Amino acid sequence: MIKNIILASKSEIRKKILEKEGFDVRVEVSCVDEDIIKDSMKAEGATSISIAKSLAEHKANRISSRFSNLFVLGADQVLDFNNDQINKPNNLEEARFIMTKLQGQTHLLHSAVCVSKNGSMIWNYHETSTLKMKTISPKDLELYLEDVGIELMQKYGVYQIEGKGKKLFEKIDGDMNAIMGMPIVAVTNYFNQQA
Repeated sequence: MIKNIILASKSEIRKKILEKEGFDVRVEVSCVDEDIIKDSMKAEGATSISIAKSLAEHKANRISSRFSNLFVLGADQVLDFNNDQINKPNNLEEARFIMTKLQGQTHLLHSAVCVSKNGSMIWNYHETSTLKMKTISPKDLELYLEDVGIELMQKYGVYQIEGKGKKLFEKIDGDMNAIMGMPIVAVTNYFNQQA
C-alpha cells in the first residue's frame, strides 16, 4: 500500500480529498500549458475524454521526470457540452455566458487521473459524471455570480459544485469526489495494490 504521493496539481480540493483518505500529499505544480494541448488535440478531433486523460498524463509525467522512484498523480477535468469543451471562465462575462448556456441542459464532466513514475505513465483512469443544471432567473444568476466571484470559479470550475454551486443542479449522476476532480475510489484501489 502506497500512502506517500506527489500531486501534480495546485487544486486544494484534490489535495483535501486525498488527505481525507489518509494519503500523505506533497504538491508540485506542473505548469503545463493546458490551452496549447487542448487546442492541438481539439484540432485533431480528439474526444473530451482523451483531452482530460492527456492533460492528466502531461502533468504527472512532467513532475515525475524530476523525482526518481516516486509516485506522481496528475489530474484534470473537461466539461463536455454537446461535444464541445467548456473551459474555466477568464472573467465574469464569460462565466455569465457559460452559466446561461448550461441552464436547463445536461452536460458531461470527465475526470481523469494518471499515475507516473520516473517520467512515464504507469496507470490512468477516467470517470464521467452527468449533470443537469436547473433554469434560474437572470436575477438569481447575477446574485450567484456576485456571491461566488470569478476567483473561485477559476479555482474550482464554473459552478463550484463543492460549495454554493450544488444548488444550481436539478440532477447529478456521479460520485461527488470525481465531480470535484478526484475519483478517489479508483485512486485508493490502485495505490492499495502497490507495494
